[in-house]
This record gives sequence, C-alpha cells and structure tokens, in this order.
Amino acid sequence: MWLFLTTTCCLICGTLNAGGFFDLENEANPEVWMNISEIITYNGYPSEEYEVTTQDGYILSINRIPHGRAEAGGAGASAGGPALRNSTRVFLLPRMLPAELLLCGLVHMGQILTAEEASVTGAPAAAPAIGPHGCPAPAQASLGTSKLELRALANVPRVPRPQRVAMADFDEMARYDLPGIIDFIVNKTGQQRLYFIGHSLGTTIGFVAFSSMPELARRIRMNFALGPVVSFKYPTGIFTSFFLLPNSVIKRFFGTKGFFLNTGKVPSIRICNNKILWVICSEFMSLWAGSNKKNMNTSRMDVYMSHAPTGSSIQNILHIKQLYGSDEFRAYDWGSEAENMHHYNQSRPPLYDLSAMKVPTAIWAGGNDVLVTLQDVARTIPQIRNLRYFDLLPDWNHFDFIWGLDAPRRVYSKIIELMQSDS
Repeated sequence: MWLFLTTTCCLICGTLNAGGFFDLENEANPEVWMNISEIITYNGYPSEEYEVTTQDGYILSINRIPHGRAEAGGAGASAGGPALRNSTRVFLLPRMLPAELLLCGLVHMGQILTAEEASVTGAPAAAPAIGPHGCPAPAQASLGTSKLELRALANVPRVPRPQRVAMADFDEMARYDLPGIIDFIVNKTGQQRLYFIGHSLGTTIGFVAFSSMPELARRIRMNFALGPVVSFKYPTGIFTSFFLLPNSVIKRFFGTKGFFLNTGKVPSIRICNNKILWVICSEFMSLWAGSNKKNMNTSRMDVYMSHAPTGSSIQNILHIKQLYGSDEFRAYDWGSEAENMHHYNQSRPPLYDLSAMKVPTAIWAGGNDVLVTLQDVARTIPQIRNLRYFDLLPDWNHFDFIWGLDAPRRVYSKIIELMQSDS
C-alpha cells in the first residue's frame, strides 16, 4: 500500500514538476553527495583517514579529527558552531554491517576516545550538523559520528576465504574489528585506556566484546551505550515483523551475501526534497524508529535518508533475527549440534554473559523507541554489574540519539561531564 501511494504521488508530482506547473523540489543539501571525510572538511574540521588490518585479514577504514576548527582553517570554518580544544583528538569508527534498512538505528559501530580526547568543552545546542546523519555539531566535534564502512563489501579480504564476506556479523565485528581498531588507536595515540561510545548495534558489539574479552575490556575506561541492543524481545515497530519470515525466504529474496546494499540515493532524495512528498520520509522514519517529529531538523531530511538506510550482510540480519523474541543473548546458532560443535566446540552457541563485564557503563534509553523498547531495556539493566549512570528520555525515539535537536543538551553534555569526572 505504501509503495503504491508513494509511486503514484511520485508520478503525479514528477509530471507537474517536469511540466513547469509547480516548483515542487527543494535544492538538495550538499552533504547528500559527500562521504564522511568530505562532510567533516565541509564543516571546517580537519579529517584524516586510516586503514586498519584485522587479525583475520580484513581492511577497515577509520576517520580521525586531529584538531579543532581553530587550527583547521578553510572556507568551511566560517559555518560557525563550536570548535574543539586544540588538544582534542577524535577517532570516528566504521559503522560496520548495520541492519539499518529494517532496524533503523542499528547503525553505529561506535566512537572511541582517548582520555586526552575526552577533555572537550561544551557547545551550544543550536550548532550546525556535520555528520552524515545530521548529528548536531557538539556530537561530531566532541564524540564523532562515523561513516558507514560495510565490512562485508568495503573491506578487502587478504585471506582465501570467499564465504568470509557473507558470514560477517556483529559477533565477528566484536572479536576481530573492534580489537583491531582499539590496538591501532592505542599505538597511534599512546593512550592505553579509551572511552567507547556506541549507538544501537554499536552497543551490541561493545557488550559482546567487553563481556567476552577481559583483556580488551581492561582498555576501556567507560562504555557509553545509547539505545542499547542486548534484549530484542519486545520491539513494536511494524518493520520488525520482517523477522517472522523463515531464513529460507529471506535468503531467497535477498540472496546469501549483501542485504539492500545498492538502494541508491536518487529515489530518497527525490521524495525527501519534494515539498509535498517529504512527509512520506518523515512518516517512514516514525514507523521505523518511533515518533518525535518536533525533535528533528526536517530541512536535512535528504541528508539523513541519503546516508541511511545502507545495507548489511545476510548473516548479520539472521543473527539479529535470532535475538528477536529470544530470552537469551547468544552467538549465532548454526541450526544443529554438529554445526555448533564445528564453530564453537560446544553443542549450543556461547552465551554473552554481561554480568562478567567489569567496564563502567552508562546507558541512555528512549521512551518512544519502538526498536529498543523499555521492556527490553528493563531486561538489560540488571545484567550490568558496573552501571554508573542511567537516563530515560521519555519522549525520545531510536533516532534522537543521533539526529535529535536536543541531543547535545540532554545526552552529549552528560557524556562529556562523565568523561571529565572520570579523568
């Protein structure tokens, strides 16, 4: 029904626009066509890119903001907004394999900051956005937002394992990608202990890594989890009904490797920039993640929708599907005792025991979040033994953590405060 209405409206509006009867399209924001490095520099910040080779032979791309606007210069600096302290160094990590198309905010791998990098100043909430998803500048300058780098496609395999690409899920990101990135940052900065900030699937990766790898966990000063995905038993968004489909049906329709990897930017831009049809984008996002329209900068809708949704691997989708409605937080179940023995040397997939995680943790949850509901958050909180801070934002949905107009005031400033009090 939605597809029919959208197609019909597009045809009508396109005809009227082409015929010159009405000027129905707004000019696209320049950031629509930019990658993360271009967005950073466009807004006056310096950008560096690095490649990290994981233990299993894959190349990941990460971004770094080496200093603030005061030292950056360039035309973009005139855009206004906060500048980082000159001592601040911010790494922006790849949001690997997000199940973004159907799971909304399951997009962020996370950000990692050294203790030095955490010494940042607060910034006005009205600052302009510089992230690919339009996060307010205080989040970008202080914490960073990463450009999606799909581990399944964007990274170059250096080992002869062709199926490895299709098999990557958040468990492998936790076991290989995150340790490789942390090692790189430690070697690059000389800082032995870091801060980790994750949103959605990024929190999942952090929880898996820090609960199952004590050596890695000892390198994390504090774990900041925004919209944490551990329990995924009670989502209420209409798109989560997708997970009721059998695995065979999902593979038949979407293949066995990539999942919505070539959606393209043009269709979403045409709809979101249309003076009439933009409401479809707004409604779609509300159905996807929960409603809180007053907290979104609708003039940047084309930026949001041109960079999201992106894609994932089918294996990651199937792993998240197993979490859906489950009472347990486990590694992927391969469907038979024999296969599980082959992968894990035990008949059942390993349990991710969050009670074993000693990393100090702060959690934020949204009351209008239809993906990570309060019921699921209530199941997660008791498992965190070293919970330093928790905040429920009653009116927030799953996107407000990255797109919310009041996110700098209500979340980012508190993260900075907790970092400063910890240092």
